[in-house]
Amino acid sequence: MSHPTEKPLVNRIANSGLITIKMEQFFPEAPIAHFDIKDYLFKALLLKEKDFRAAMQAHDWEQYKGKILLAYCSSDAIIPMWAYMLIASYAAPFAEDVFAGQPEDYYRAHFTKVFSSLDLAPYQDGRIILKGCTEGKPIPPQAYLELTKRLRPIAKSIMFGEPCSTVPIYKKPKNNTP
Repeated sequence: MSHPTEKPLVNRIANSGLITIKMEQFFPEAPIAHFDIKDYLFKALLLKEKDFRAAMQAHDWEQYKGKILLAYCSSDAIIPMWAYMLIASYAAPFAEDVFAGQPEDYYRAHFTKVFSSLDLAPYQDGRIILKGCTEGKPIPPQAYLELTKRLRPIAKSIMFGEPCSTVPIYKKPKNNTP
């Protein structure tokens, strides 16, 4: 039972008008699949066009249905551009996306693409927190950089962290100059 002189608890964070952005909400939903070109090279070093084309034609591309396919070569072989194009031509009808590179490269490109088309209207003049904890998703620094670049011209302030403990990143000057 509460004492008559006690004031009710107020969640000041909930009432603060802060807009918290959870970066994992922009994380790609489709699973990642890997396609290492090294596995299709002669002695893991040399791409023989005839053999490579035959292997691509025989490959089960349907296994990438609904996945993001990352094509790369883990050996020091020189891979011609047309090899990546050939992979894309076979995988595109099945894969959610086809990308040349490692997961870190894909995530950087993904976040740049997502944030370049993000509707910023809900964040206009907002006090924004880019959440630091991401529930195990590998959010690259590039994602935070890209979103900060996009939000800075329209936000009242940008912070990093959790609502109870933030690091100030940007605060719009009182006279509205950039």
